[in-house]
Amino acid sequence: MIRLFIRQYISVMLFIILLQLLLNLILFLDRGFHDVSLLYLNIIWFTLVAGYFCLCYMKDRKLMKPYAKFKGNYYDVIHEDYKEQLADKNAKIQEQKQIVLERQDELLAWVHEMKSPLTAMQLLMEKVEKSVVKERIENEWLRLYLLLDQQLHATRLMTIELDNRIEKVKVKDILIQEIKALRSWCFEKKIAIDVEADDLTVQSDAKWLGFIVRQILSNAVKYSDVGGEIRISSQIVNEQAVLIIQDDGIGIKREDLPRVFRKSYTGTIGRETSSATGMGLYLAKHAAQSLHIILEIESTEGVGTSVKITFPKMNDYQKTLGM
Repeated sequence: MIRLFIRQYISVMLFIILLQLLLNLILFLDRGFHDVSLLYLNIIWFTLVAGYFCLCYMKDRKLMKPYAKFKGNYYDVIHEDYKEQLADKNAKIQEQKQIVLERQDELLAWVHEMKSPLTAMQLLMEKVEKSVVKERIENEWLRLYLLLDQQLHATRLMTIELDNRIEKVKVKDILIQEIKALRSWCFEKKIAIDVEADDLTVQSDAKWLGFIVRQILSNAVKYSDVGGEIRISSQIVNEQAVLIIQDDGIGIKREDLPRVFRKSYTGTIGRETSSATGMGLYLAKHAAQSLHIILEIESTEGVGTSVKITFPKMNDYQKTLGM
């Protein structure tokens, strides 16, 4: 370990020895120092230098002990050791990633398996005569479907870059599809939906855009009063298409508004309802970011909520393909 210490400080030692030789040369050539003992000065000098290196050695020996068996400069040894540790960490990270991907595949398989009985239940419900009980079952089925859908997209969100296809999408087609999926819930609460987005066409991924719209619409229905209204409109702002979804529901408290996109954040109102998971807007926000879509929420408690979906002029993916 002493040899390792010497290898570490060899340049400093050589520098001090050079200074010592220079000092002796000055003392030898300058007659003013002839009466001073060279031996005395050298003893003092070497005592101070030796004391300094002893302190350095005492301070560093614990750190240097694991590296004493290696050859070469101390810093090179440390560098090589860190490289080995980094390689080991990277190997463990890759192993953990593989485990996560395997669990992701298992979870996706489970969600798809759960969708099979849901589809069967839906077919059976269509054969049941209309009644209050049927409406309640349909609503509970819809809630279960939305929760599974959230879990499915939460799992796929980690690999969204590999799971999207940018193309021209008619927004009204997406809206009609999502409104139809929520119709039983809307009938139960007697909610009217007014759509004015006839000519809006954007470049996006239809599946993920449908998921984003679904989260916003389901929240609008969930937090609207019985007999409420949801208004969907579109406009062009600075050459960017903007889709606006407004409701006249219970709204969001001012202190909750900056945090609505946080993971698992249910807010004051969400805590009062057991059905709130705090995941819908979080997932919608992250999916939107991957598609270069901007989500903005304005809300007044007791008045309603307005969500703006601003589409990009031309995102990087489109530029690459020359769309």
